[in-house]
Amino acid sequence: MRDHNMVIDHNLFDFPVNPDKDFPMSNPILERAAQNGVTLEMRGAVAVVTLRRPAKRNALSDALIEAIRDTFQNLPPEAKAAVIDGEGEHFCAGLDLSELKERDAGEGVHHSRSWHVALDAVQFGRVPVIAALHGAVVGGGLELASASHIRVADESTFYALPEGTRGIFVGGGGSVRVPKLIGVARMTDMMLTGRVYNATEGERVGFAQYLVPQGNALDKAVELATRIATNAPLTNYALMHALPRIAEQPADHGFLTEALMASIAQSAPEAKARVRAFLEGKAAKVQKAD
Repeated sequence: MRDHNMVIDHNLFDFPVNPDKDFPMSNPILERAAQNGVTLEMRGAVAVVTLRRPAKRNALSDALIEAIRDTFQNLPPEAKAAVIDGEGEHFCAGLDLSELKERDAGEGVHHSRSWHVALDAVQFGRVPVIAALHGAVVGGGLELASASHIRVADESTFYALPEGTRGIFVGGGGSVRVPKLIGVARMTDMMLTGRVYNATEGERVGFAQYLVPQGNALDKAVELATRIATNAPLTNYALMHALPRIAEQPADHGFLTEALMASIAQSAPEAKARVRAFLEGKAAKVQKAD
């Protein structure tokens, strides 16, 4: 790991680098992540994280997985929400098969667990994450997308889990996260038959919450993230960390956890100020959507 005073050799990068944007606060961990294909740009309070292996359709190498982990574990303190995007025509085409090699059972377990740590940093990090999906969202790319909290897909998006037809199994958390989006039966179908869902079908079954015209996914994701960044931080944190656990608990446990979390959230000074503003007529009321 390099020290903070090290001069960055920008010739090491195979994509355009803006030091002021792509290396917030001259963080050496983020600099190393950028060298491995993941950059971070701050847009106000939103951290835009970009996979930058377009020639490989942003396929996930071990170095890229490590860079995703390091980036989400080291978001700048001013980041209140994050967006993850892929450079080029595709969000992420899955595992980089050129790195697929024979491993014994123990090595395979440790390799899979390294993916779990990286994607846990996305799902259970400090801020909500919105995925801007386009083109291929396949295999490990779908596992990465499923670790985000909101998914925005444009009309070019397609989803697949080809591991079953290639004689392998998901290993990046897909067997846990994907069924929570579309159900076990649909995931089983995808892996047994190689079924591919297009963007419209994907929104209908639950892969994405938003469907936008081609080329607009990133803009919509940043718009949502900017809105989310204005929420009370403790409420965002509860939605990321408490809600998924409550949903897995028996009802009586969930009700108690909910009551505890509600009490904690409401006791925060910012929450009290927001409620007071609403009661005094200073906050906007909910309106019917257009």
